[in-house]
Amino acid sequence: MRSFVRYFLAILLIALGVMLVLTNLGLSDYNFNTFWHYIYPLFFVVIGVKWFVDYLRKKGGSWVFGSFFLLFGALLLLDRFDMIIFAFRDIFKLWPLLIVYIGFMLIGFSKGNVIYVGGKGKGKGKGKAYYNNKSSFSIGTHEYSEPNWKVQPMNVSNLAGDFYFDFTKAFIPEKEIPVRISSLAGDVNIVMPENVDFRVEASIKAGEIDVVGQKVDGINRTLTYESLNYDKAVRKIDFTIKLKAGSIRIDQV
Repeated sequence: MRSFVRYFLAILLIALGVMLVLTNLGLSDYNFNTFWHYIYPLFFVVIGVKWFVDYLRKKGGSWVFGSFFLLFGALLLLDRFDMIIFAFRDIFKLWPLLIVYIGFMLIGFSKGNVIYVGGKGKGKGKGKAYYNNKSSFSIGTHEYSEPNWKVQPMNVSNLAGDFYFDFTKAFIPEKEIPVRISSLAGDVNIVMPENVDFRVEASIKAGEIDVVGQKVDGINRTLTYESLNYDKAVRKIDFTIKLKAGSIRIDQV
């Protein structure tokens, strides 16, 4: 993100310098207000494209915010070129996009392979889903607390809702197991047994992180934690948790 901001500022300064030189030579009648009138919509377009591309490349980002800022910036630019009438305050007219996003959430962007507790294996079944090998987007609570549920590599995503993992009830194989959790809004609560080592890389745009008593809160917070014997442990879990808004909490019992 820092490199993106640096390059954007560089382009902004270059464009501003060129505009001022042309103005001083009498080749242009642009002023700063005119320049800014065109530049700030471009910022929304660029940031939207970056978030959307990062999402497609599985490097973070967000298709929701990316598409929203891309559309918002594009409408502002169309207004600047007198193709439509759309001002910054008209952002509230875009509220129906929320309905569109919810529709996409309900459909889901990837089906994945899901194993159901008390169900019939992969695909459709009854019971609670506890393992997902691919990213999927949904709304609601994901609970992993059935007795003796088997821990396998996970990559689970949620647009809105909570995650609850109780690893004290799980069967954990003797190997390193990656667990990836991401959500736009919600809470992640994890209970770990004291005899299982783990590592955490947690990040949150707005909210709180609490890992076995180590806490950070506010805007754009990150926390990295590794249990004492993680490197030597045979049975261990590697968590990567990313939230836009909400809270992350891990306790040991």
